[in-house]
Amino acid sequence: MILLLNINFFLLILCYLKLTLFYTFLEHKIEILVRYSETDQMSFVYHGNYVKYFEMGRIAWLKNKGISYKDMEDNGIINPVIDLQINFRKPALFDDKLILTTSLKQSPSYMIEFNYQIHREKELLTHGYTRLIFLNSENKKPIRCPDYILEKIKMA
Repeated sequence: MILLLNINFFLLILCYLKLTLFYTFLEHKIEILVRYSETDQMSFVYHGNYVKYFEMGRIAWLKNKGISYKDMEDNGIINPVIDLQINFRKPALFDDKLILTTSLKQSPSYMIEFNYQIHREKELLTHGYTRLIFLNSENKKPIRCPDYILEKIKMA
């Protein structure tokens, strides 16, 4: 009985570690230093700039996995954003050093979804989400996520 409990506990820990490593692979962090031109009259980062930050995070996430957005476009694949959500908890200010964490929500099919968190030190300021769709750039019809992208994502 004790041996069975120890084996189950060991398997539980092993699964946790594998999931932790997998999800760590699926997230990427970048640093953003807020520029004066990105703020509004209240010295808060203008809300439209968060969309740009999310794009910076997404491009860096792809590049970190060995996926070039430019190569995708050169191969006739485009990824327009079809859904965007931003939740503002606290404002980011001029000269703040922000950490943007971008993570893949799930394995892509016709769409790819990302979650974002923006922290100032350990304080969560903003979180959000985007959903993009894979389209053929010539006919603008949906296509499945290319196999080479799936392979690079699943290398965890």
